[in-house]
Amino acid sequence: MPSASTTHSTERPSRWQDLLAGLSIAGLLLPEAVAYSSIAAVAPQAGVIALFAGLLCYGLLGTSRFAIVSATSSSAAVLAAATATLANGDSELRSTLAIGLVLMTGLFFLLAGLFKLGSVTSFIAKPVLRGFAFGLALTIILKQIASVVGVHLTDTSLVRFLPQLLEQLPQWNWVAAAVGAAALALLWLFGRFRRLPGGMLVVVIGIAAGQWLNLPAYGVKLIGMIDLSLEVPRLPVLPFSDWLRLGELAFAMVMILYAESYGSISSYALKHGDRVKSNRDLLALGASNLLSGLFHGMPAGAGYSATSANEAAGATSRLAGIVAALVVLIIVLTVLPYIALTPEPVLAAIVIHALGRGLSLQPLGRYFIWRRDRLLVICAVGAVLMLGVLDGLLVAVAISVLLMLKQMSAADIQILGRIDGGHDFVDLQRHPTAQAVPGVLIVRPGEALFFANVERILGGAMRLIRHSQTPIHTVILSLEESPDLDGTSIEALQEFFVRVHQEGKRLMLARLKDQAQSVLAALPEVEANGAVLSGLSVDGAVQQALKRNT
Repeated sequence: MPSASTTHSTERPSRWQDLLAGLSIAGLLLPEAVAYSSIAAVAPQAGVIALFAGLLCYGLLGTSRFAIVSATSSSAAVLAAATATLANGDSELRSTLAIGLVLMTGLFFLLAGLFKLGSVTSFIAKPVLRGFAFGLALTIILKQIASVVGVHLTDTSLVRFLPQLLEQLPQWNWVAAAVGAAALALLWLFGRFRRLPGGMLVVVIGIAAGQWLNLPAYGVKLIGMIDLSLEVPRLPVLPFSDWLRLGELAFAMVMILYAESYGSISSYALKHGDRVKSNRDLLALGASNLLSGLFHGMPAGAGYSATSANEAAGATSRLAGIVAALVVLIIVLTVLPYIALTPEPVLAAIVIHALGRGLSLQPLGRYFIWRRDRLLVICAVGAVLMLGVLDGLLVAVAISVLLMLKQMSAADIQILGRIDGGHDFVDLQRHPTAQAVPGVLIVRPGEALFFANVERILGGAMRLIRHSQTPIHTVILSLEESPDLDGTSIEALQEFFVRVHQEGKRLMLARLKDQAQSVLAALPEVEANGAVLSGLSVDGAVQQALKRNT
């Protein structure tokens, strides 16, 4: 057991590391929060409110040492597209819808945590998520460029607004473009120093340059006043039809936020050997979004860029996030009026720099090298570029759901045999040396039984029984992949019991989980047709079948 002096000597450096990391990332988080507000087409303070809510709630409830919960580029883009579609040009309604969408997102996260859905580690397949992120990053970057040079875009899809951007080339504001390019160069330079708060330094330099060079006189816009006078929390007043539509959009928002958040949380937990609790993280994300929505903030999630910056800055615990929140609070209370003087091209450069890594082709290229999921990647990228952010997200979610259903419904049924005369049973088709047990047919579905595959799988099992090349007296169905059974599966198994009995065979169900066994045990067809329900291993079920036949 370490002595007290040893404990203090190990804790003190960690706390200092967290303090330094918090100071470092605060300089990144505040400019990004304001910048993401511009992507979402909401007031600048909305991103700052989401930042405070995320850092506070996740710091108190979350489980990852490195995750930084704040506004993210993907949620900002989805918020902008969703509210623009529903508001139909009404700015006040758009603001109200944005609040409602954030609140619904928080509610869905809380429900997912309360119902312990954290075991569903990702709603969106990685190839689809990476393809969506690539298309989204490209779309946002080009829109930021258009905003900097003063081009007004009327279309949401890249393939339609890119020609608009090029057609108006003679009307570009080249002074604003030069300011953005200079800020981007400085961000790249400062980014080479790990602990340097490059974002905040660029903002300070931008404010000074803007006042010294009188940039507004050249048509360079400033972000304007950031009003953090918090209102009394209240629910937005919306008709029931709007709440229903917001619920649909919030479901999609939860999917993309949790896929993004869980990806960053789990990757750093795996890297450092940490244990995280996904259900608690769902509750933390829910609390973050509810608090942000109540005070008119943006959606919040654990973005990869902020989380990776926190880890790179040397954070060792969630204290770094709390320190960052305190530093941002101090900045807001002391120099907030000066932040309003930040040139908009500087914020655009911060967004472009943050999303630059999202344009890397390396994560996408691996799917082409592996010759797997190439079509999914292409479809996800194309959906965002062709349909816009919101419809692209919905298509990406639909692709993931269809992929999951296809994989589960395409489950095959395997015939098992004993390997090397031991207690292990394997697929006879893949292991030619395995031997079938005389008089016993052992079958196992490759996936969990559910409504989309159960009738096809059990129908395949009946064909194997009827066309067995050797006489069999017992059929063993191993259900180790099915922890529970839905209503369709139970009805199909009822009929299966009857049909196996009519074939003159004894039926045993092996490797039954407790929930599935308790449901099946209440069926009258089990006793009436002599079916045996067992949690035994396949080997145990075989031994029991052979004893009964002697």
